[in-house]
Amino acid sequence: MKRHLSILLGTIMFVLPLQATQTADEVDPYLWLEEVKGERALDWVKARNEATLAVLQAQPGFEEVYAKTLEVLDSDVRIPYPQFQGKHLYNFWKDKNNERGLWRRTTLAEYLKPAPQWEVLLDIDKLCREEGEQWVFKGAEGLYPDYSLFMVHLSRGGADAVVIREFDAETKQFVKDGFSLPEAKGSVSWKDRDTLYVQTDFGPGSQTDSGYPRIARLWKRGTPLSSATTVFEGETKDVSVGCRVVNTPERQYDVIRRGITFYTSHNYVIEDGRPVKIDIPDDANFGGFFKNQMLVRLRSDWTIGGKTHPQGALLSIDYDKYLQGDRTFDIVAEPNERSNVKSFARTHNVLLVDILDNVKSSLYEYRYEKGRWDRRKVEAPPLGTLNLVSTDRQSDQYLFTYEGFLTPTSLYYAADSQTPRSIKQLPDFFAPDGLVTEQFEAVSKDGTRIPYFVVRSKQMKLDGSSPTLLYGYGGFEIEMLPAYAPATGIAWLTQGGVYVLANIRGGGEFGPRWHQAALKENRQRAYDDFLAVTEDLVKRKITSPKHLGIMGGSNGGLLVGAMFTQRPELFNAVVCLVPLLDMKRYNKLLAGASWMAEYGNPDLPEEWAYISKYSPYQNLRTGTKYPPVFFYTSTADDRVHPGHARKMVAKMEGLGHKVYYYENMEGGHAAASTNKQMALRTALSYSYLWMQLK
Repeated sequence: MKRHLSILLGTIMFVLPLQATQTADEVDPYLWLEEVKGERALDWVKARNEATLAVLQAQPGFEEVYAKTLEVLDSDVRIPYPQFQGKHLYNFWKDKNNERGLWRRTTLAEYLKPAPQWEVLLDIDKLCREEGEQWVFKGAEGLYPDYSLFMVHLSRGGADAVVIREFDAETKQFVKDGFSLPEAKGSVSWKDRDTLYVQTDFGPGSQTDSGYPRIARLWKRGTPLSSATTVFEGETKDVSVGCRVVNTPERQYDVIRRGITFYTSHNYVIEDGRPVKIDIPDDANFGGFFKNQMLVRLRSDWTIGGKTHPQGALLSIDYDKYLQGDRTFDIVAEPNERSNVKSFARTHNVLLVDILDNVKSSLYEYRYEKGRWDRRKVEAPPLGTLNLVSTDRQSDQYLFTYEGFLTPTSLYYAADSQTPRSIKQLPDFFAPDGLVTEQFEAVSKDGTRIPYFVVRSKQMKLDGSSPTLLYGYGGFEIEMLPAYAPATGIAWLTQGGVYVLANIRGGGEFGPRWHQAALKENRQRAYDDFLAVTEDLVKRKITSPKHLGIMGGSNGGLLVGAMFTQRPELFNAVVCLVPLLDMKRYNKLLAGASWMAEYGNPDLPEEWAYISKYSPYQNLRTGTKYPPVFFYTSTADDRVHPGHARKMVAKMEGLGHKVYYYENMEGGHAAASTNKQMALRTALSYSYLWMQLK
């Protein structure tokens, strides 16, 4: 059903006679907006999209930001990030002529040239035209070690659910009568050329409450999927079950992971046809194998073999000795209170470990020789962010990037422990002259020091008048690091805006303890941290509430939702992207049940008691003045339900609040499937921010 919109003084206002906020126990009058593709709901979406576009596209600078952002996204001077797979490097590339993208490959020798030639394997735009679909390429699982066959993942509109088809890299065709799986949330892993491990929707009862596979099966070529042999079954209350093959030069390991919660799991290795459970803490990360060393990263202290290993440590043990009963683990890397093992990856002879120290990256090469670990620091520029891009398991080649807020990304190539060399670099998409990056600390409510970065003009006056965008996330042990973002530079920094990145608890900047400090009943700590940064910015006179905007996506959308409902007077703009907002029902919507280890279970009264204190949807109030929030989500998001944002907007409108809303019809949780869609999102967001904060 269409509803009427009134546009008043350049803002969107939808008026309904709603006198008070509904409590959690009352009937939600906006449940109908959870019907993702319901006619009434989509009419509602269309009306708000049109109204929002009418306002924001009319803002000064919108067209320029859109055009410049799209130019960057389509630019030929972008770095084509590749993956080592067999004798080739594989890359997926989108530009103005290939809106949906090209899956392609080249050789290392060719890639090292300034302008490499590529061999196109699959043209997604052409495939869309042939099949009448809006496919989004979601990657391909290759057959080790020659990578002649792939299982290509294709998503409709960017959703997490995928269609999986077998593809021959030599003929560049989908394999006739080859392996093929219908649309579902799931995955596959090659056991050998004629056998796959498959986890998908096998029918009623085969999925968990979170909507992920509960059963892993072994599927032989030439047989129907229904005849695949069950390898492992989890429980419906689990998050997911998966079986994958870990290939190393020494041997093949068939590994099963039963995800009990988002942060706990049981892991098994198939030995002699049966699963053997790995004896590690449920909350530890099972890290696979390197040189027959089994790797484990701890999320909590662990006493084993007569020794206590600290939270955050990366451990190893000889796998054969482990099977024989040995439990004497070695420490590979042991972070301190202000550092963290960010990631690790393998080449043939080197274990690469990326370590964060006070939110700054260092990369180390570890070698296991003669029963001990030796490490060497990789030569790389200091004080920026390093990210591993790809490693070659059949040699000792690898690629990593270096970047900073004002430093364009450089791609480095390293091999055989030689000094890495920069092989590709982004140009300056915006002029960094006159800009500076600083790192400060705010003190949270409980006394914890919270670091944050500020990027600003050197000439900025400390009088509280600078338009400032504060970004945060604070969840799922995900770290927020300095990164080169051309759109932010073009649309914000070079126009006089200040950009701030907060490293609040709930994230992974300082390891598991930093994350665990804001779990469940302690969620408010993440919000207190964000408020502390906000107040510190005002105290330093970098900005003031009139000129301060905040932005966050997904869990970060929940963060900014909690912020503007708790302290609306501190902000004059809020960009809330693909958010969780109704925390009473989040566990009933799409993948929401998988996040109860992060937030708690709202169906349990004792846990709803603390969730209800910050759930944005339940904490909207009559008579409170909120900033006019800009919500952005996607109809095709099958991870975080678009109903969160839809219902929040409807409720705010019903309470008489100004609000902006845009819902992209595709894009999935990324909220954009093409460069044009991403450019639109960027231009809308910054047009809104300038409108509110200048």
